[in-house]
Amino acid sequence: MSATNATALPPARFSLAGPKFGTALPVLLLVLTAVTGIVDAISVLELGRVFVANMTGNVVSIGFALAGAPHFSLTGSIFALAGYILGAGLGGYVMARIHLAPIRAFRNVMGVVVLAFAGVVAMAWITGAEAPMIQHIMVALMATALGVQGAAARALGVPDLSTTVLTMTITGLVADIWGGKSGALTRRILAVAAMLLGAFAGGVLVLNAGIPVALSVVLLIQIVVLVSMWNLARRR
Repeated sequence: MSATNATALPPARFSLAGPKFGTALPVLLLVLTAVTGIVDAISVLELGRVFVANMTGNVVSIGFALAGAPHFSLTGSIFALAGYILGAGLGGYVMARIHLAPIRAFRNVMGVVVLAFAGVVAMAWITGAEAPMIQHIMVALMATALGVQGAAARALGVPDLSTTVLTMTITGLVADIWGGKSGALTRRILAVAAMLLGAFAGGVLVLNAGIPVALSVVLLIQIVVLVSMWNLARRR
């Protein structure tokens, strides 16, 4: 088989890697997907029932709050939505204008995400994250950081690994299976599993150890990802 024909083959049905990015980058993005599950568990369970990554949930929550439904924080959801919009805009701007290879630009973006979460962790330990306004500020900072991360991950172009949302991933997974189409199902399955595992771990941490500890675990994982991303970018 010629090299031309080999490259023309469709992606393997069960594949994590890809010709453009190998295996290491998808693994790191899966870790960040799990981290998103942890963070959303923290914000939903202890920071006013708002999402810091799932903006579909926040838009719906705003609608519920405006309708007068109890237990939905209009202010918190607006803070989260505004923060994410700001972060996504900044992430898109940076990835489009920084004259670096995409993986190196993403590495730099992750440095900003880590710094933002370090500030959130400091606030959680100092204040206990009990005052509503402190919670809103923490939510806004985390949402901004995840907006930056989501936009940067989108610019990388790794299919099905946005790190922050799963709706289209699940849609593609089920549609391709039922439609009998070939596709990289492994990434989609692992993305869903990573988010589920992260949400479970976040729930356990928040309910048993508290917000500061849960956020510290998030920060530690993000630092590990940043160091790994730095090494990966340097090798490439």
